[in-house]
Amino acid sequence: MLLPYGTSASDSDDLLIYDGNYSEMQIMNRLAKYLIEDQTDITVTILDEMSQVNSFKSLIGDSHTCDLMFSYDGTLLTTFLGLDPTDVPEDETLYDYANQVAGEEYRLRLLAQVGLDNTYAIAVTQEVAEQYGLETISDLVPVAGELTFGAEHEFFTQEGSMKYGPFTEYYGLTFKDAVSVDVSLKYTAIESGSFEVTEVYTTDGLNKKANLVILEDDLSFFPEYNGAFLIREDTLTRFSDAPLEDILNQLEGLISNEDMTEMTYQADVLERDVDDIAREFLIERGLLAAE
Repeated sequence: MLLPYGTSASDSDDLLIYDGNYSEMQIMNRLAKYLIEDQTDITVTILDEMSQVNSFKSLIGDSHTCDLMFSYDGTLLTTFLGLDPTDVPEDETLYDYANQVAGEEYRLRLLAQVGLDNTYAIAVTQEVAEQYGLETISDLVPVAGELTFGAEHEFFTQEGSMKYGPFTEYYGLTFKDAVSVDVSLKYTAIESGSFEVTEVYTTDGLNKKANLVILEDDLSFFPEYNGAFLIREDTLTRFSDAPLEDILNQLEGLISNEDMTEMTYQADVLERDVDDIAREFLIERGLLAAE
């Protein structure tokens, strides 16, 4: 569902979230929905799927069309705010600095970190790892000219510093070719041999299915990507009768990389419904009563 043209989220009685275009986002959105609806009278409406970049654009400004999104401190800093990890003051964490700037520029607030660190990683097929003895990203340098790199369209955009161009320049990598594919086709493409090297998220259950080898980021190019909900300050004001921040912060430190990898594996490989996966997780952790 999309909002009618010219309609702001402020005009709605519901709390609005755009769904993510991959399972981790979808699971996190439903964790938020079930917690909020269970503990308040608020209806949470999950709208059509959007990329992270488009969700953020829909979250900001006076004519915003959503109230809340799940994201990562590294994404907020590098993609949404256009900064680099080197911009973070020495006495501050990336999370705190990104939160401060987002508050100053957009009146947004990162809620508590949920526990997972879904950073970018570079992965190769098991066959290629064994053939070239690859363990680190630097190991790719002398053999990159024989290999094709493939990733989703968003990794090749110019928005943010943690993308293909800055990455290959930082490591001195020159691949034989670079292929951009729809995110839904990436794992099928690498399993069918369309490319041998790709960018993945560390909590993606499809890494397990595709038997990919994650290479060590030995030069520490990619920053942390600690997962957290990003909310408008005026959303907290609009729903001031409900302790939204406290409710969502019940997830603080509760979801490990292993937890999310298992949940995305269930969604993407076992093809289980994300609603069921999210509900079961909350019940198991004592945050939702079993029906």
